[in-house]
Amino acid sequence: MDWPDLHALELLVAVGELESLSAAARRTGTAQPNASRTVARLERRWRVRLLERSPRGAVLTPEGRQLAASAERVLARCRELQEEVERVRGTAAGHVTAAASITVAEYLAPAWLAQFRLSHPEVDVRLQVCNSAEVLRRMTAGEADVGFVETPRLPPGLGGAAVAVDRLLLVVTPDHRWAGRSDGIDAAELAAEPLVVREAGSGTRSTLDQALAGHPLVPPAMELSSNAAVLGAARAGAGPAVLSELVVRAEVDSGRLSTVPVRGCRLERTLQAVWRPPLTPGPATDLVTIAVSGSA
Repeated sequence: MDWPDLHALELLVAVGELESLSAAARRTGTAQPNASRTVARLERRWRVRLLERSPRGAVLTPEGRQLAASAERVLARCRELQEEVERVRGTAAGHVTAAASITVAEYLAPAWLAQFRLSHPEVDVRLQVCNSAEVLRRMTAGEADVGFVETPRLPPGLGGAAVAVDRLLLVVTPDHRWAGRSDGIDAAELAAEPLVVREAGSGTRSTLDQALAGHPLVPPAMELSSNAAVLGAARAGAGPAVLSELVVRAEVDSGRLSTVPVRGCRLERTLQAVWRPPLTPGPATDLVTIAVSGSA
């Protein structure tokens, strides 16, 4: 296929926009005689008359306007390609943007990033911390190279792999009426209790809501946007809380909080690395590999 060069397409589009070959030549940095020869070559190649020549200058024919519109679409795709090349080149040159849910960012990502740093000292890693819904939005929008979430379902267009299985635990203060109940409580009883919960959109909240689906839920005692805030409120007696085992482990080990078994629901979720396919070789893929291998 004998393809026209992009400069010729730029000139054709400029003629259509400016309705003047000389003005189009100036815009594209082309000498007037060369601009005329470029259009003539296109006319010979395509066997279509592109310009109407008159004493006032030259404008596109109806066929020329139609082809100029197609040429503009080609140029737009070429600009998209160049932007993608620059994005990939920037990543390969040493920049990775990772978006992680709060639990993953606080308890798992630091070890992964430390290991990544040892093998990629030249790569600048930027970690964005937000809830799982926002991580997925940023991944879909192309605002991050790799993401880590606490939700099992991924939107179309994203790939994923498990990095860990995380249990959620119900915790209460040692003087709460549920503390010390070896047989625990059932899901209906948990749903009927005002809880201190994470915000909607967080993986922790989504897992809890799914676990209690089918049971009437009372309004929460408090809704907070960080693990630390939920943990602090539960410790202060604001109400029971359901949080990742990673989050509550130290408080339970110290005796400041007690765990309560919950019957009849599954308080467990898979933590995932997510990416936009294909997962091509590079620093972002290496970070995913470190996270996935850490779960083995």
